[in-house]
Amino acid sequence: MAAVADWLGAAFLLAGALLGLAAGIGVLRFPDVLDRMHAATKPQVLGVLLLLAGVALRLRTPADLGTIGLVAVFQLATAPVAAQMIGRAAYRSGRVDPALLDADELAGR
Repeated sequence: MAAVADWLGAAFLLAGALLGLAAGIGVLRFPDVLDRMHAATKPQVLGVLLLLAGVALRLRTPADLGTIGLVAVFQLATAPVAAQMIGRAAYRSGRVDPALLDADELAGR
């Protein structure tokens, strides 16, 4: 049973690392702020959660699992808020091309 958890943990670690790499490449290669913001949040959050799941499967102690759970909750709570603030700041500073937006809820403000 422990060997299966170790192999599954290794697979999660590898998948999380690859998603983190994809997020980093996306931040460097995407052309505008909104695309970069998407690359910085979506695969990065899933990658961190996969890394945490892999570490949890490898460590398996209650103290470690509690810490990993807290890190996961804080990651899920802070990444969307940070993306929202980055997007709003980019919009207010004029770095967002209005032609790329389907709906512009902030246009009247």
